[in-house]
Amino acid sequence: MPPPPPPLPDELLEEVFFRLPPDEPEHLLRASLVSKVWLALLSDPGFRARYRDFHGAPPMLGFLCSWRHNSVREVGDNIPHFFPTTKFPARIPDDDWGNFRYAAWDCRHGRVLLGDGSCDPHSLVVWDPMTGCRRELDQPGQVGSTYGAAVLCAVAGCDHRACHAGPFQVAYIGIDTIEEDGECFATACLSLPMSADRSKPCSESRLDKWGDPCSLLRVGGYTPSWDERAPVFVEDALYIKLMYDPGDPIAVLKYNLRSNCLSLIDVPFAGSIRLNAAILMAMEDGTLGFAHVDKVTLHLWSRQGDSDGIGSWTRRTVIDLDNHLPIQIPNKRFRLIGSLGGSDIVFVTMGLDIYEINLKTLRWKMLQKREKLRGLIPYMSFYNPQEKLITGDVAH
Repeated sequence: MPPPPPPLPDELLEEVFFRLPPDEPEHLLRASLVSKVWLALLSDPGFRARYRDFHGAPPMLGFLCSWRHNSVREVGDNIPHFFPTTKFPARIPDDDWGNFRYAAWDCRHGRVLLGDGSCDPHSLVVWDPMTGCRRELDQPGQVGSTYGAAVLCAVAGCDHRACHAGPFQVAYIGIDTIEEDGECFATACLSLPMSADRSKPCSESRLDKWGDPCSLLRVGGYTPSWDERAPVFVEDALYIKLMYDPGDPIAVLKYNLRSNCLSLIDVPFAGSIRLNAAILMAMEDGTLGFAHVDKVTLHLWSRQGDSDGIGSWTRRTVIDLDNHLPIQIPNKRFRLIGSLGGSDIVFVTMGLDIYEINLKTLRWKMLQKREKLRGLIPYMSFYNPQEKLITGDVAH
């Protein structure tokens, strides 16, 4: 019997493993079970770093939903709902979530920020779907009648491809009316960085320290409606779309995290816009994007030169979606419900169908059917099965 062939060098094995798709994490997990040699190679931090470098931006492993206020929710809906688009097993702790109806407010850098679905000023929760760990934090004192928040990595210079277990911060933005003059003002603040503390149970680790709030910014004569989508993060700033009464134009609220300053930005066109017809985007080229649909036509703009407070919108493209989606229904209207950060990908619904559309290649795919969906918040991360998991958790 001839001797077995010599094993492949680690360099060649790595080249093979690099080509396993990051949005199908089960392939790496199965490969790690073949032998101790493969397990040692795939679990090495150096290989994981090179694997992330090879693929670039993290893939979307699933998404979370924000629900319409009038939607009927079943028993057990007080915990977050994660809808996988891969075989990634998001881990939800099985300990007590209380009576709050938690809803997804934001998802970024491998973490999910949850708030109470009724918008009452209760605690916020930062949840890591990779490990199941969650941290609670109290909202700051300046809770407005309309408010939102975002979660961010707190490591300077991080590429945000494997930082979900590191230090993070939460940005909080509130809008309220001052009774004396009837004007509506916005304010914001940033929490102090919180390091991942694995010496305590996740539910016992709290963050209650917030930085100084920024100066008040007048945003109108009456309180605008908060955008249903998560804030967009571009170049150390958060952007939120504000909706006013029908017939009035919309505006963009910018929170510069570096200078702790709020400002208002005009949208690319004058006039009103119907609900769910426009979204903000973090574009692939690092600019702020604005997408708007008029029946079946999508218009896309990007904003240049906002670092010094002066910027301008440029029209990127106009796309007839009727020519690029498979369903032919008369008088149909699309709703924009989200985007994939750092890409030119948007999510649209028509009826109960959710589509992912790449505005650069015009390729599309159907995600699934959901009803009463208000917004889609993608979860982007490289899967790391070697992460330590919390005790007693279960995957839902």
